[in-house]
Amino acid sequence: MRIGYARVSTLDQHLDLQMSALRASGCELIFHDHVSGAQRDRPGLSAALRRLKRGDTLVVWKMDRIGRSMMHFVNLISRLQKRGVQFLSITESFDTSSAIGRLTMHMLGAFAEFEKEVIQERTRAGLAAARQKGHLLGRRPLLNAEQRAEIMQRVASGAELPTDLAKRFNVHPRTIRRCLVKGAVGT
Repeated sequence: MRIGYARVSTLDQHLDLQMSALRASGCELIFHDHVSGAQRDRPGLSAALRRLKRGDTLVVWKMDRIGRSMMHFVNLISRLQKRGVQFLSITESFDTSSAIGRLTMHMLGAFAEFEKEVIQERTRAGLAAARQKGHLLGRRPLLNAEQRAEIMQRVASGAELPTDLAKRFNVHPRTIRRCLVKGAVGT
């Protein structure tokens, strides 16, 4: 069975061209979404993927209709192949049931892996440069040094319970517990 998937990014765009092409290519079922490709939650795509079974083919008008990035596209197509599902992109004539389609898929996988490694290298280099300049990385602490000292003193004296302190400082009780553990280790 051929199952189609169509997507447009905004509500004022139309699916007509994609739907016509998918019907002409023999799709018996067509799922669609009106969301940005960057969105993780795409109900139409999720429904199409659930419906596919071994021997079926997922058909799209263009490859960019299905993937958020090259890595996402490669991972999605690889998962389909493991399930025995083929993939066809009408515009690019990309068909994983053919030898050239499978070769292209391997090349795309290599490029996606390369892209991922380059991004990781840049991220590591950026973090190292920030550390070297003395920048503090990560989320800012919810409690400043004075507040942490006050919490330590109040708990040590038995004046207030950690849950009451959490309410007073408008933080989760877990934050108070972490403050107490760090304070005990630091002393």
